[in-house]
Amino acid sequence: MGGETTKPKVVSTEYPVRAAAPVGKRISHIYKERITQFYSKGQWEKRNLLAMMYEGVASGSPHVQLWTWPAPGLSRPTFEEAMTGHYNPAVVGESFGPSWSTHWFKVVLSVPADLRDKEHLEFQWDANCEGMVWTEDGKPLQGLTGGGERVEWILPDSFRDGKEHTIYIEMACNSMFGNPTGGDTIQPPDPNKSFQLVKADICAVNLDARQLWIDTWIIGDAAKEFPEDSWEQHKALNVVTDIIDSYVLGDKESLKKCRKIAQDYIGSNVDSSKVYDSGLPSQVFGIGHCHIDTCWLWPWAETKRKVARSWSNQCDLMERYPELNFACSQAQQYKWLKTLYPYAFDRVKQKVKEHRFHPIGGSWVEHDTNLPSGESLVRQFLYGQRFFESNFGERCRTFWLPDTFGYSSQLPQVCRLAGMDRFLTQKLSWNNINNFPHTTFNWIALDGSQVICHMPPAETYTAEAEFGDVKRSVSQHKSMDQDHTSLLVFGKGDGGGGPTWQHIEKLRRCRGISDQVGRLPRVHLGNSVDDFFDKLEEKADTLVTWYGELYFELHRGTYTTQANNKRNNRKSEFMLRELELLATVASLKFESYKYPKAEFDEMWEAVLLCQFHDCLPGSAIEMCYDDSDELYAKVFKMGKAIYRDIYKLFGFTKVGSANGLNDPFALNTLPWHRREIVELSENAIGVACGDGALVNIKEFKARAAKAVTIQEVREGVFVMQNDQLTVQVEDGTITSLVDRKAGREIISKGDKANQLVIFDDKPLYWQAWDVEVYHLDTRKVVPYGKTKIYEDKEHRVSVLTEAKIGENSSIKTILSLSAALDGQPSYVECTAHVDWHETMKFLKVEFPVDIRNTEASYETQYGIVKRPTHYNTTWDMAKFEVCCHKFADLSEHGYGVSILNDSKYGFATCGSLMRLSLLRSPKAPDAHADMGKHTIRWAILPHEGGLGSATVRTGYNFNHPMKVLSVPKTTDISTLAEHPVKLTGDETLILDCVKRGEDDEDVSHDSNIPPRKGQSVIIRIYESLGGRSSGTISTIWDVKKVFKTNILEDDGEEVRIDKNGAFSITVKPFEVATYRLQL
Repeated sequence: MGGETTKPKVVSTEYPVRAAAPVGKRISHIYKERITQFYSKGQWEKRNLLAMMYEGVASGSPHVQLWTWPAPGLSRPTFEEAMTGHYNPAVVGESFGPSWSTHWFKVVLSVPADLRDKEHLEFQWDANCEGMVWTEDGKPLQGLTGGGERVEWILPDSFRDGKEHTIYIEMACNSMFGNPTGGDTIQPPDPNKSFQLVKADICAVNLDARQLWIDTWIIGDAAKEFPEDSWEQHKALNVVTDIIDSYVLGDKESLKKCRKIAQDYIGSNVDSSKVYDSGLPSQVFGIGHCHIDTCWLWPWAETKRKVARSWSNQCDLMERYPELNFACSQAQQYKWLKTLYPYAFDRVKQKVKEHRFHPIGGSWVEHDTNLPSGESLVRQFLYGQRFFESNFGERCRTFWLPDTFGYSSQLPQVCRLAGMDRFLTQKLSWNNINNFPHTTFNWIALDGSQVICHMPPAETYTAEAEFGDVKRSVSQHKSMDQDHTSLLVFGKGDGGGGPTWQHIEKLRRCRGISDQVGRLPRVHLGNSVDDFFDKLEEKADTLVTWYGELYFELHRGTYTTQANNKRNNRKSEFMLRELELLATVASLKFESYKYPKAEFDEMWEAVLLCQFHDCLPGSAIEMCYDDSDELYAKVFKMGKAIYRDIYKLFGFTKVGSANGLNDPFALNTLPWHRREIVELSENAIGVACGDGALVNIKEFKARAAKAVTIQEVREGVFVMQNDQLTVQVEDGTITSLVDRKAGREIISKGDKANQLVIFDDKPLYWQAWDVEVYHLDTRKVVPYGKTKIYEDKEHRVSVLTEAKIGENSSIKTILSLSAALDGQPSYVECTAHVDWHETMKFLKVEFPVDIRNTEASYETQYGIVKRPTHYNTTWDMAKFEVCCHKFADLSEHGYGVSILNDSKYGFATCGSLMRLSLLRSPKAPDAHADMGKHTIRWAILPHEGGLGSATVRTGYNFNHPMKVLSVPKTTDISTLAEHPVKLTGDETLILDCVKRGEDDEDVSHDSNIPPRKGQSVIIRIYESLGGRSSGTISTIWDVKKVFKTNILEDDGEEVRIDKNGAFSITVKPFEVATYRLQL
């Protein structure tokens, strides 16, 4: 061994010895900027992808012939009415107006021979405003948006025969967001806008080019939005660069080649719904939606057309995109569609049957939840759920309210009682102080009821279905340690329209990227919202909890804006409460009287409509308040007629005084003993005292020592006094308020109560909506003039003070004190008559009280919300303006003060300073919001002990004075001598509603919901202060059975009754309890 030699092994390689040429690192940002040039308009559009988007276009006569008829004035005629119009020739380039007008077009199409065999033909119409395509025989087919959005209508194959075919287009002279002045969306409408018809063409679309546009768009987004330290980003940039480099202008084969290149990143199934069939687990679930504000920057009349346009769009898209599922709320909008567009409604019903179109929400409209009463919240769901059940055969399980300005603490309880255990919203992502910490959680009401709440982490309910929307659906998810899935709510909204074909195509590619490459959360289409929540429910016990209100840290001005509208809401709620009780009694006493269910339905539906989240809060244009004023006027007129009918049955008349044949009585429909001074005429007064529905009135007897006195103790200083209170007034303000029984001064030393103050009110942007924290820095005292005695009567004394608020605004305040009555709390009342003509000012009234507590109490629906009086944290400070209903209260151990109001909702308590918000003066979107005359009442109610039932009851009494009736001596008043429903027991229990059963056979008029045999009465009771309470209910009727029900009046457990039909109840803290009494 040894001495051998080995032959070296020759290594074969194709790697060249020398570099062929320099190769540089790609300058990433330049290649990214290049992407949008490939498909954008501008200097490149004749050379880029847009140049191959169409294979042919036919314009003008003889292929596109136009005639038009302008509807008279601002009318919105039906199709049948439009067919009687006289049509004149029209051409592209003409402009049409003014704002809110309607123009109908007769469009005669004839497809030229060279386009008839093309793959895809569209008629493209762009008048820069909204429109609707109609068939020649009056079927609404599809909406058009204008301004480059949703301008296409796909031609049926039957149009390819070379013959003339006629369609009609209804042009609405408004954009998706109305007709704002200038370029700012929320500015008041410009009444003189016109809209130019810029396009009316038959277009042969090159589908390869169109699909390549979407391919490049989404892959380009991946290149721009994936992090640069990821291989997925670099691959996306390589692929999109290859696509752009491979494109050859005029070469159709290059389009196919480019699409083949795209498959390397998005997969090969993006041209169909098969892309969702991979079976891989998804994190993001897309649901189509069309958020249509029932009124906002347009009136209700336009919303009715927006609904028809938008929902027809979705029915059309579902024919082409089997994965599209669409959810839409608001029973009112469905009713409008059913009434005005029966063909479109039938299309919707068919898609509902196919489980593609999903009625959701369970409410009449997407209502405000801060301002409506508890009973109004109940009726939103009662009317909404009954409509969905009647028309679609089932109720909703998910409360859908993406866009409203805060969420009442009792909503979860009301939802559960309405058969809904899920809730979707999004608006809290707009908070401008604190970031809400959860995406998916259990939301818990005052009574402990809970719903699963999900707030889509893409932080929009009108997503454009972008790559970034899908990405943010996980990257912004705040609850991933409990559940990492989310909903993506996509579709054109606010002004309507819903998802577009572009949205669906983009999401297909997003799914393709997830399956082919990864990194992007996997999106899925094809499921419903309920499917999503079904999965969440499996994890419900692991979800975090949020107790109490979901306070929205924005739009706090909506508690005050449009004062007249809010006043009408409060008055109509109280009127309906009383009328339903009286009509229930009358319908069960008189065979000749039929419970006016149809009238009540019409009235309630009107009130519920006006509670829409841009109407009642005050954030709509002036036209909307013209509409709501008209609607409220009708409600009050109908109410007056029902009163008249019931009074006639009982023989009552509403007059000021009695005569020899009649006795005066006071009508008391509140369920407790009342003792109040009532005016019988201008010069006659009495004391109404009792706990029946008709209360005896006794003469108010003058005493040797007046029951209430007033004197000027020194110049300009007045003292009013009754047995309970001593009030000192100086220059319109209360400088001393002494509780004589408690021996306690109420007003903070050296301070003045009933002090009017005014603030600059210039928010960052949203004028009608917002009041910002910095407005508090601009406080100025409104200087009162001199005070003088206004009344010095046996039963009441008062002082009048006038003040100049500004150059054009003034106020008269009347501070009054009535005689104290045994057993009734006394309060100082103020009536203010305001003539208001300010610009961006906020008027409030202050009450500095000698009370200390770190929390104040505010009445909300069916309960009390406690909020901080300090600014310890930003969460505390964010509540510098909050919502209350009939009262706010600040109490310490043993004593407190309540501030009552008759039509206000905005309040603040800072330390010991209580402040009631009165009037605002924003100039957008209504330039005249709150301008004019207002009458406002409030009162200061001191009380011993903490907040108690005396305040709750006095709040009701203050808002609902007794009516004085003249009753013939021969009238049998036994039915009303006692309250028809008597509730005894704990005084925290409030009987809030007495009505007939919805399904009683002599009441129901909905043929789609089976009637219930016999007669029944529904009563609703709630516990008002947060403690377990017990009571007994007895009635004037022959009660056979009693059932505890939900608010939809479904029978639950039977309640045991005694031989007289009375029954005992125990109600949990803040519980809302409904009972059906079978007679």
